[in-house]
Amino acid sequence: MNLPTRIAAAQRLPLLYARALPFPFLRGAPKLGFVSFSHQSRRLRVRFSIKMAQSLEICDVGVENKLGVVRPATEEYAEEAIEALKAGKVIAVPTDTLYGFACDACSLEAVNRIYEIKGRKLTSPLAICVGDVSDIKRFAVTDHLPHGLLDSLLPGPVTVILRRGESSILEKSLNPELDSVGVRVPDCNFIRAIARGSGSALALTSANLSGQPSSVCIKDFENLWQHCAFVYDGGLLPAGRAGSTIVDLTRVGKYKIVRPGSAQEETVAILERHSLVEEATVT
Repeated sequence: MNLPTRIAAAQRLPLLYARALPFPFLRGAPKLGFVSFSHQSRRLRVRFSIKMAQSLEICDVGVENKLGVVRPATEEYAEEAIEALKAGKVIAVPTDTLYGFACDACSLEAVNRIYEIKGRKLTSPLAICVGDVSDIKRFAVTDHLPHGLLDSLLPGPVTVILRRGESSILEKSLNPELDSVGVRVPDCNFIRAIARGSGSALALTSANLSGQPSSVCIKDFENLWQHCAFVYDGGLLPAGRAGSTIVDLTRVGKYKIVRPGSAQEETVAILERHSLVEEATVT
C-alpha cells in the first residue's frame, strides 16, 4: 500500500494505528516477571522489561479494521471490555505470552462459544485468569502451598494448576470432568484490569484454531475476528509462541511441569527455593 493510500485508509479508519501503545498499561505493575530473590532474578527482570519495551509495537499490519472490532489495549477501553464480558461476549486480548480469547468463566454460553470459535474439543480444559494473586483462593485451594510461593511466581508467564475444592465459586460446568483448574495472573495490566472489573474469573485460552500456531500479533488470527465482540491490540508480543509454563501444584510439597513454556528455568528455581520437590514421573 503506497503512502497516499495509507493516509486515506487511516482517515477512514481511526482505529488503524501504527506505532507503539503506551507501555505502562501493557506492562505489569508494580513489577515485571518474577519477584527478585537474588541478583540473578533481578537481571532477569531487567532483561524481560527491556525486551517488552522494544517489542511492544503494533503488528504491521496492513491490518485494516474492516469489522470495526479492533481497539488498542489501553486503559480507556477497559470498561468497554468489561461490559462485553458481563454481556456474555468473547473478546481477544494480549497477555504477557500470547493473544487469548477471554470470556466470563461463569457464563456457560460464553464458554461454549470459545470452544466453537477454536474448534476445540469440549474435553480439553480451559484455564482461568484473575486480576490479582489474592483472588486465586476464591477459585482454588491454596492453603497447602508454601507462604509467598504464588507471589513469587505471579504475575508472570506461569499457569498454576490447583485443586478447586468445595469452596470454589467457579461454575461446575467449567471443565466438569476435572477437580483441578489452571490459573493465570498475566503480567499485563490490561487483562488484569478487566478481570478485576468483571467481578469474576475469565476463561482464557489461546487465540487460534485448535491445533494451529498460537498468536503473537492480532494479524495471526485475523480470520477469527468476526467471532469476537472486540479485538484488543497490544502489539507484537515478545515472548514467542511457547506460551506460559504450566506447573501442577495440586500435591503438598510437590510440583510437576506439565508444559515447559516460556519460563521453565525461572519457575523451577522459584519452586525449589520454596522447598518443593519435583514429582517423579511414572513410566
